[in-house]
Amino acid sequence: MPQSDLIEVTSQVAERVQAGRAAADRHAWRDAYDSLATADAESDLGPEDLELLAETALWSGHLNASIEASERAFAGYLKRGENARAAYVAIMLALDYRNKSATAIAAGWHGRAARLLESEPEAVEHGYLALQKATLALSRGELDDALDEAKRAVELGTRFDDRNVEALGLLRQGVALVKKGDFEEGLMLLDEASAAAVGGDLTPLATGTIYCATIDSCRELGDYARAQQWTDTAGRWCDRQAIAGFPGICRVDKAEIMRFNGALADAAREATRACVELQEFNPRIAGAAFAEVGEIRLRLGDLAAAAEAFARADELGRDPQPGRSMLLLIEGKVEAAATSIRCALDEQSWNRLERARLLPAQVEIEIQNGEIERAGAAARELEATVELYNTPALEASAAQACGMVELAEGDAQAALRSLRHARRLWQEVSAPYEGAKTRMLLGLAYRATGDEQAALNDFRAAKAVFERLGTVLDVQRVDELSGNVAPARTFMFTDIVDSTKTAEAIGEVKWKRVLAWHDRTIRELLEAHAGEVIKNTGDGFFAVFDRPARALEAAVAIQRALDAYDGFAPDVRIGLHAGPSFSRDGGDYGGDAVNAAARIGALASGGEILVSRETLAGAPPSFETSEPRSVELKGLSRPLEIVSMAWA
Repeated sequence: MPQSDLIEVTSQVAERVQAGRAAADRHAWRDAYDSLATADAESDLGPEDLELLAETALWSGHLNASIEASERAFAGYLKRGENARAAYVAIMLALDYRNKSATAIAAGWHGRAARLLESEPEAVEHGYLALQKATLALSRGELDDALDEAKRAVELGTRFDDRNVEALGLLRQGVALVKKGDFEEGLMLLDEASAAAVGGDLTPLATGTIYCATIDSCRELGDYARAQQWTDTAGRWCDRQAIAGFPGICRVDKAEIMRFNGALADAAREATRACVELQEFNPRIAGAAFAEVGEIRLRLGDLAAAAEAFARADELGRDPQPGRSMLLLIEGKVEAAATSIRCALDEQSWNRLERARLLPAQVEIEIQNGEIERAGAAARELEATVELYNTPALEASAAQACGMVELAEGDAQAALRSLRHARRLWQEVSAPYEGAKTRMLLGLAYRATGDEQAALNDFRAAKAVFERLGTVLDVQRVDELSGNVAPARTFMFTDIVDSTKTAEAIGEVKWKRVLAWHDRTIRELLEAHAGEVIKNTGDGFFAVFDRPARALEAAVAIQRALDAYDGFAPDVRIGLHAGPSFSRDGGDYGGDAVNAAARIGALASGGEILVSRETLAGAPPSFETSEPRSVELKGLSRPLEIVSMAWA
């Protein structure tokens, strides 16, 4: 290249670099990134400008480009023998890779930074390393180690006059103290760090980190008023900075706060925007955004959308709890829900605040699962957590959990005391959905004491809130409890008894012929009695009828056809129950009535028809029945009386 052309190119690169630096100074991140990226494409930048390129790429939403520029800056500093600065860049790379959930690579960069600083005189870079160690200790639950490293960071930041290290050290101390249970001092330190961020003399990275951690700690404590204040402040800061990425992180917490306050439509919009903003910037937190979308959709009764959002969260490395377990419960998969929530709690063995977020779901699930002792243990753990972190939302959650357990144990008077206390606290913290659920439980407690009028009053109050919030499944549930929904459908489950043993005994070829005849015959008989086949359950059918009499007649016809068959007919058991339900996508049904029919069928023997007495009340059979017996069914709050029909 001629010398004149080389001078012209060098001049253009210098101009672009200068323009990029100026744009970065005024936080015009996209303009800065465009100028520096163009300059870098034309001529290799020095490590200082590569660092700046990495920062502008980060704030304009180009995480991979940011990492690539940081790696080149690291190499440049190392080549020049500036090991301390190279170590700082390595620490930032460890943070970036941790955000991408690339933990092994993050650990590698962290180790490299530590080794580089071993031979360097103590400097502010050692403060950044202490911050990284504090963060890692917090993630492992090593709270005392986290406190020690955070205090060291504050000392180094103060000594070397670095406000970023000092403020971030205060932040890590505050987080560790909150998790240890000293939340008053912890919140004071968080507020102090956040005040430094508001002052505007910190870098964007330090400011955003402080805002996010402060909001998250307040949210964990259930201090939603304080979390809302800092969320609003952080949102205004993000708008001023024109930053891509951090708004999404703030939006995840903001969406949860909105959900807590009952603004479900607004919460859904914020969480969905967060999913988009975080896809590249921080996939790990994007998983939390999808989990929040799932929680909102679950509350709104959109089970398919909730399941999809939970699946996306899982793909991004976030276990979407407690929503995933509650979805299983709503679908009638009670044992699976219990297993799911227990596993989630096992993974949070040290984190009391995270466990407190999961325990209310465990109480509800274990009661439905018939595991009252487990539910009681979960409620007691919540009470112990409240003694450590005395915030109104946590206290309300514990009181509601205790009321649910007391109600399940048959102590209605104790349940009334606990639930009234929970209702008052939910009102204080402006949590309409949780308050309405508590009023629904209060209705059950009043009913258990014989005060039906008080029960209906609470049911009506709960329904009004659920209707305003748009939580359709809760509206249906409270209608069932109020008696406003008549049993409109009768559900039937059929199942072949000992199918595996039978198949082994007669051989695969014959068994396939038997199954084909069985499926064809039962489907024809169900349809002949105006039954709708919802699905084949493997060795049986799930069907629905608009009248109990038709379901009873179909059950008798099935058993008689099997009994009269000349060839080999398998033994089939049948369960029937009538009651209200709700429709699902794909023509399926859900609700207590469906769960009861399935469990009644599971109690039957081969060749037996078991029916709940509630079903017979709608269509007295012309067949003899056995004496009724009371059974406890998993997932149902009260026992049912069932009879066996003599169909021969």
